[in-house]
Amino acid sequence: MSYRIGIIGVGSIGSVVGGMLTKAGHDVTLIDQWPDHVDAMRKIGLRLSGTCGEHLIPVKALLIHELQSVAEPFDAVFISVKSYDTEWAVSLGLQYLKKPDGVVVDFQNGVNDDRVAAVAGRERCLGCVITIGAGMYEPGHAIRTDRGQVGFKIGEHDGKVTERAERLAKIMCDVAETKVTTNLWGERWSKLSVNCMANGLAGLSGLGSAEVRTRDGVRRVAIHLAAETIKVGRARGHEVEPIWGITAQRFVDASEGQGMADVERDMAERAKELAGGRPSLLQDVIRGRRTEVQYLNGYVSEQGRQVSIPTPFNDKVVELITSVPPGTLKPDPKNLDPLVAMLPK
Repeated sequence: MSYRIGIIGVGSIGSVVGGMLTKAGHDVTLIDQWPDHVDAMRKIGLRLSGTCGEHLIPVKALLIHELQSVAEPFDAVFISVKSYDTEWAVSLGLQYLKKPDGVVVDFQNGVNDDRVAAVAGRERCLGCVITIGAGMYEPGHAIRTDRGQVGFKIGEHDGKVTERAERLAKIMCDVAETKVTTNLWGERWSKLSVNCMANGLAGLSGLGSAEVRTRDGVRRVAIHLAAETIKVGRARGHEVEPIWGITAQRFVDASEGQGMADVERDMAERAKELAGGRPSLLQDVIRGRRTEVQYLNGYVSEQGRQVSIPTPFNDKVVELITSVPPGTLKPDPKNLDPLVAMLPK
């Protein structure tokens, strides 16, 4: 029997995943609210390029209001919208999810699993941590930008290895290597550290994913952002998994003056796995859209206050991005000067 997947929110990552799964023969419906994107996918097909290869794939694409035409429920609904759209997207997806064993998959940046579970019920939820990179700069065309080994990590909230998690991981291997994790929360905080390092700095400066890891000064700011995130995650009771293959403790040590040069070197080395990508927050800034900074760096700041862990670098990123009205931020490397000035001398 076919395993039906609906992806709500077909941006760059959703497009790469939906396109490659469709190409592999899976039953996938792509659901989005951008008319030009849906129209292009219908008329021309979904074009994928970059490190996933060149493909033009006929896909099933619907605008959100057209979900009313879906008669057969989905086995899994991927929530792939921006963090600030989480609750309504989950509520919508539930109306088209198979009962009683259909699953809602949190397929987002940030730590939104509890928010998804509050709407869907924890027993219906799986988390998926995304480690591939992608960009989209025109409707109907997504570009994969990483060369990483593992693409996705799927996990149950309670850390158990279940049949449904293993089944979905097997399916996702048709996009990139996928593993079932017993430490979803530690993986979430690891990815949150990556997002807090790269997204805000790129959005402010216009630098790409590789540049924020390789440019002197900026890279040190990124390490301090990661260290704060790790400290908060640990204070919340989570064992943060390695970040870009670098153990979490090394970022903390570097921020405290021990081994900074070694961590900088390893970050620059891992940047070679990238292929000119731009973090999602920079893509939003370029398009004049609202950003997710409050759900990334802002989340770290909020959680840090609750556990009495200071987060001055993450606080400053939020301040700099939100100091202008949404959609008006102009990326410029000079925007990072206040952060660089905070570095220990």
